Amino acid sequence: MQEQKIIGDLQWDGLGRPRIYYAMFSIFCGLFLSVLDGTICNVALPSIAEELQISSADSIWIINSFQLAVIMTLLPFSALGELFGYKNIYQSGVLVFTAGSLFCALSGSLATLVVSRIFQGIGASMMMSVNPSLVKITYPKRHLNKGVAINATTVGLASVAGPSLAAAILSFTEWPWLFAINIPFGIATAILAHFFLPDNPTKVTGRKFSIREAVLNALTFGLLIGSMEAYSHGASGMTAIAGICLFAAVAYMYVRNQMKKEFPMLPFDLLRIPVFSLSVVTSIISFTAQMTAMVAMPFMIVHTFGMNAVETGLLMTSWPVVIIAVAPIAGYLINRIHPGYLGAAGLMVMSCGCFLLSFIPADASHADIAIRLMLCGLGFGFFQSPNNHMLLSSAPSHRAGSAGGMQATARLTGQTLGAASVALLFHFLGDSAPHAAMLSAGILTLLGAVSSISRTLLKPTHI
Repeated sequence: MQEQKIIGDLQWDGLGRPRIYYAMFSIFCGLFLSVLDGTICNVALPSIAEELQISSADSIWIINSFQLAVIMTLLPFSALGELFGYKNIYQSGVLVFTAGSLFCALSGSLATLVVSRIFQGIGASMMMSVNPSLVKITYPKRHLNKGVAINATTVGLASVAGPSLAAAILSFTEWPWLFAINIPFGIATAILAHFFLPDNPTKVTGRKFSIREAVLNALTFGLLIGSMEAYSHGASGMTAIAGICLFAAVAYMYVRNQMKKEFPMLPFDLLRIPVFSLSVVTSIISFTAQMTAMVAMPFMIVHTFGMNAVETGLLMTSWPVVIIAVAPIAGYLINRIHPGYLGAAGLMVMSCGCFLLSFIPADASHADIAIRLMLCGLGFGFFQSPNNHMLLSSAPSHRAGSAGGMQATARLTGQTLGAASVALLFHFLGDSAPHAAMLSAGILTLLGAVSSISRTLLKPTHI
C-alpha cells in the first residue's frame, strides 16, 4: 500500500482583497442556484402535469429525482474534491447544472424531464459537496464565521425566492423558463469560479478514488431515501419493508468496507472526533424538526384556518425571512459565545415556536401565526451558522471536503426524514397530523438543544 502524506501550505489563511469578493460571489451564486432549483418547480407541478399530460402523483418524480441525485452523490463528490481540487469539482458542477437546466427547459415528456432533473441534481450535488470546503479555504480563519453566516443567509434567501420567483415567472411565461433562467447565471458563475476560486492549499498523496465505495454509498442513501419517499407517495408497506431490508444489507457492506479505510468516503475518521460527530447528530435532528414543521405548516394554515394559497405562501415566508436577518448576527457572535451555547439557545427558541403552533387556537389571526413562525425562524437562524462553523472547524484542513460533504448530507438526510415523518403522521392521524407534527418538531428541537449544549463539555478543537 502506497504511503499517504499530507502536502501543501499548512499555514494557508484564505484569500486577500479584492479577490475574495469575486470568489465568494461565485461560491454563493452556485449555492443559491442549487438550493433554488430544489424548490422552484414545486409551484409549477400542476402546470407541468397538465402540459405533459401526466398525473399529479407522477409529477412528484420531477422533485424526487433531483433530491435523490443530490443525496446519492454528495459524499463521492466530496472525496473527489479532496483528491482533484474543490475548485475543479465546483466548476464542473456549475457546467453540469447549467447543461441540465438547458435539457430541462427543452424537455417535452416526463421521462426526458426526469432524466434532465437527475443530470441537474448531479451538478447541484457537485456544487453543494464542496461549497463549505471552498468557504473554509477562501475566508481567513479569523473571519470564517462571516463566511458561514453568509452561507446560511444565501440558503435562506434561496428558500424564500424559490416559490416567489416561480410564481412571478409563471405569471407571464411557460414553465420551461423556470430552468432556462439558470443558464446565463450558470455561465457567469463558471467564469468567476475559473478565475478567482483558490486551489486546495493541502492534499493527501497516495490516495485513490474507489468506484466500489461510490456505488455502495449511492445505493445506501438511495435505498434509504427511496424507500421512505416511495412509501410516502403511495407504495405498499411490503414494498417499503423490502426496500428497507435491502438498504440494511447494503449499508452493512458499505460500513464494513469504510471501517477499514484510513480516509473513508463516509468519514468515520471525522466521526471519531466527538465535536464533529455531535455537530452532525445535532444537524440531523434539527433539520428533521425544521422540515417536519415546514411541510406540516401549510396544511395547518389551509385546513385549520381556511386560508388560500397566496395567504399561505406569504405567511410561510415569515420563517426564512427572519433567518436571513439573524444569520449575520449569529455569525458575529460565534467568536464571542461558544457555538454550542448559541445553537442550544436557538433551538430552544425554535422549540417554543413549534409548541405554540401545535396548540394554536382555531381563531388565531394572521399576526398570531406569523409571530410563531418568526419565532421558529429566529431560533433556527441562531442555530444554523454556529453549528456549521463548529462542524467545519473541528475537521483537519486536508479533510475539509469530507466535512463539507457530511454537513450537506446531514442537512438533506434530516430534511428527508422530516418530510417522510409528516407523511406517516397523515397516514395514521389524518387531519390532526399537522398539529402532531408541530409537537414532534418541538420535542426534536429540545433534543437537538441537549445535543448542542453537550459540545461545550468537550475539549475544543481548532481549524
